[in-house]
Amino acid sequence: MSHGAEPAGRSTEPAPGLPRSVLADTVLERLTVLYPTAADAVRARTAAAYMKDVAPFLGIPTPRRRALSRTVLEGIPRPDEADCTAIALRCWALPEREYHYFAVDYLRRHVARCSSGFVPVLRHLVSTVSWWDTVDLLAAHVAGPLVAAGPELRRTMDEWIEDDDLWIARTALLHQLRFKEATDSRRLFAYCLRRAGHPDFFIRKAIGWALREYAKTDPRAVRDFVDGARDRLSPLSVREATKHL
Repeated sequence: MSHGAEPAGRSTEPAPGLPRSVLADTVLERLTVLYPTAADAVRARTAAAYMKDVAPFLGIPTPRRRALSRTVLEGIPRPDEADCTAIALRCWALPEREYHYFAVDYLRRHVARCSSGFVPVLRHLVSTVSWWDTVDLLAAHVAGPLVAAGPELRRTMDEWIEDDDLWIARTALLHQLRFKEATDSRRLFAYCLRRAGHPDFFIRKAIGWALREYAKTDPRAVRDFVDGARDRLSPLSVREATKHL
């Protein structure tokens, strides 16, 4: 099955400024010592191939990686936004994908420590070494909570849905995945219509996924929307949206 997009590689956008962080120094020192001890070259090749060679891998199974992460973070105090920024950017600058996964997990855990000022960092993470394995988690578990905590960021999502970078647009489509009753349905439906004609698999799939998730909260609204927009939505989007209706 063709997924349309090729892995995006590294962004040409400049990275946001890297703040000084003693906490990040400690975390990265531990992380870059511990993770390689569990590397598996065979598993690494398999993982990289599965992810379309978007990045090299160390080849650490997820349960083992998370156990190592817990060891890395033992005794580490709670971060502030500068610490989150430094850890995320320094992990993203490392080539192996498991370091990016560590950053995503860390941000999911500590997103409440971040403000709207974190958005340029989030944009860098979404648009750099971009593939669904990091982008979707950043959309639902970082962008979503940031928007929920700072409603002024809805305007940022309005800009992102128009972006030429499909991963930025996908983030806008998916940021409300976990909002349930708090979903801004007018915005969700407008975003779906705005990108309904996009040729890429990942945008069409995201439209269907966002609608299918909201259908768990308001199936009638989604059914009515899909019925009214069926001639504009791709068959993939319709199929995904109505899978459980």
